[in-house]
Amino acid sequence: METISEPCVATLEPVPTVRAPHGEGKTAVIIGAGPAGLTAALEFLKHSDVKPIVLEASQEIGGISRTVRYKGNRMDIGGHRFFSKSDRVMKWWLEQMPLEEGASQGPIHYHQQTRSMQGLTAGASGKLADPDPADPDLVMLVRPRKSRIYFLRKFFDYPITLTADTLSKLGLVRTTRIGLSYLASRARRTRPEKSLEDFLINRFGRQLYLTFFKKYTEKVWGTPCSEISAEWGAQRIKGLSLTGAVKHFLKKKLGKSESGVAQKGTDTSLVERFIYPKFGPGQLWEHVADEIVKRGGEIHLGLKAVSMRTDGNRIVSVDAAGEDGTLRTFAANYFFSTMPIRELVGALEHGGAEIPPDVKYVSEGLIYRDFITIGILVDKLAITEPDGGLLRDNWIYIQEPDVLVGRVQIFNNWSPYLTAPGKVWIGLEYFCYETDDLWKMADEELKRFGAAELEKIGILKAADVLDGHVVRVPKTYPAYFGTYSRFDELRAYTDSFENLFLIGRNGMHKYNNQDHSMLTAMQAVENVIQGVTDKANIWSINTEQDYHEQKAPSETPAAAKQA
Repeated sequence: METISEPCVATLEPVPTVRAPHGEGKTAVIIGAGPAGLTAALEFLKHSDVKPIVLEASQEIGGISRTVRYKGNRMDIGGHRFFSKSDRVMKWWLEQMPLEEGASQGPIHYHQQTRSMQGLTAGASGKLADPDPADPDLVMLVRPRKSRIYFLRKFFDYPITLTADTLSKLGLVRTTRIGLSYLASRARRTRPEKSLEDFLINRFGRQLYLTFFKKYTEKVWGTPCSEISAEWGAQRIKGLSLTGAVKHFLKKKLGKSESGVAQKGTDTSLVERFIYPKFGPGQLWEHVADEIVKRGGEIHLGLKAVSMRTDGNRIVSVDAAGEDGTLRTFAANYFFSTMPIRELVGALEHGGAEIPPDVKYVSEGLIYRDFITIGILVDKLAITEPDGGLLRDNWIYIQEPDVLVGRVQIFNNWSPYLTAPGKVWIGLEYFCYETDDLWKMADEELKRFGAAELEKIGILKAADVLDGHVVRVPKTYPAYFGTYSRFDELRAYTDSFENLFLIGRNGMHKYNNQDHSMLTAMQAVENVIQGVTDKANIWSINTEQDYHEQKAPSETPAAAKQA
């Protein structure tokens, strides 16, 4: 999900296929059929003889990267740009779904390198991968990226650029305050950065933080920025600053903007094109699930892991409950978990493990933010582009303080194939807790509530709404408050089980994007193949503000090189 941006991630080299001694005749139980779990399963099948058995509690493939279908329309829950600074992830995606015929496959410049799309999509023959003639819809589109902030009932570029248009909308007084505040923040930086508020003010100044970041971020998390760990900013906003945004704007005006798909030299929040599955992210993950089964893996839907049995420092089996309450036991050599870590600890305790009191306290104190998307179908919006056409945004960040809606997606702009012809299909995104009145509100009431909020801020007219659909997703955002400051105690306990690997967003209680979740799965599989039980290289993915890609080789620890 694009909340603000993605940081730099490690580049993993492909793992050679190893048949023995670590793989022969062995199995891995993988809890969760989201991006991390499915990536791990396919990687096992591609590079070893380990048989993956995927257990998914729901009836859906893809986790929060699934595609929800409703009356000919499709919803991307939270929005998923298929862009990564990891070559391995980009290649992995394009191996599953090549670019559509006729898509731009010219040179790409990123990280001081220039290469053609063949470098990411070519097979062993060196030829560009072509769409499957048996399924010409199984392709990636190349889509333009546009995100804006809606504030004062006006649109502002995201990231903020100091154009005449921006300055006129802000007004002279507010602009002057922002400029002086930014200069003050550069002269007196807060050290150490203890909170997300410190992190943002250091990079944007207090006035710009108050204008464009504070309200939206607190809508997402339901808690003051001063109480959120700065680590959130380190993971989500790496490298982005007011100075960087201005430099990017000037590069564009001078004709030096990077236009290739990968654009690895550009901070992710400034990326202007991305690849995207024709029918949404779920199309990719459903295809990956099919591949797993074809290659001999197993995927079981409607089975929730409820108990994990241990023997010393090893997991020996998982009990999973079906929707009818029937229990099935799965024994294996390796266990991968993407389920919320709080539930994992509960499953270990239910299986007979003695959980240390401090570990249990930290686990039970972890907080998750929940998520609602309200799909709204209309013929047109009340607000248009200057040429009268549909707004071109993928996302609109709603900074207005008088409504609860946090973001609005325009699904037409992710892919025209997500929407019924001639209609506008949008998603209103709300962040809440399962205990909130908003979460408990009936679907029909939620649809009316969402339409009324957008009418209030001038985006649509409630009378124009043709239909709607509500999707609730619990535990979407692992929070960086609660007992998170003591998370290392919990990590040390789970890491003590040598054949247990935590991967993915909820599995690691880490605000990973899709590509980071995939990289944690790839690294964990590589560890199994190589017989590595230390998990440090998995946890190091998407952690540091200055990631080890930027270090000289002599400064890079061995464990980090593997990540």
